[in-house]
Parts: sequence; C-alpha cells; structure tokens
Amino acid sequence: MYFSLVLLVVTIIVLELVHANHWWGISVFILATSFAVSFQQVYFKFCVNFGMRGVFNFGDMDKTFTVEQKEYYKKDRAKAMKMIIVGILFGAIVSLIFYFV
Repeated sequence: MYFSLVLLVVTIIVLELVHANHWWGISVFILATSFAVSFQQVYFKFCVNFGMRGVFNFGDMDKTFTVEQKEYYKKDRAKAMKMIIVGILFGAIVSLIFYFV
C-alpha cells in the first residue's frame, strides 16, 4: 500500500517537473487505482484476489480453502467487485485532476 502511494506521488511530481504530455495521466490512473485497491484491502482486511476466486486463508501462507456456501461466495465476489470499482473511480478522479491541473 505504501509503495503504491509513494510511487503515485513520485510519478505525479516527475511528470509535472518534466512537463510531460497529459496523456501520461494513464500511468497516474493505473497507480492511483492500484493504491486505492491496496488501501481497501488493508482497511477491510479482505483480499480482492481471494474474494474473486472464492477461496480463503487463515493459516499457512501456501494453503487456501474453497468457500463452500454459494451465498458466502457471492458476497465475497460482490465485495471484491465493489472494491475494484471504487479503486477505478478513485483512479479516474485522480487522473482527471492531474489532466486538468
């Protein structure tokens, strides 16, 4: 999460210092989206990748278990999708600000 934030800020600063074409804002979009999704994963203690795949892990790092109940699988997948959409919206807002400022 912190790496994504630092990389986002450094990228914005460098792009402004070299007066880069505003189409480089796509890199700002990708980094801002990455930061937003990472932040949500830390905040909610929920892995988007696991949620989309329908697995969980509460023990050894190498072992995952399948979510058996369809209801919980659907809830996990919906939460993961919501986190991705929020991340994309955040990335779009940050990149639009970068583009117009």
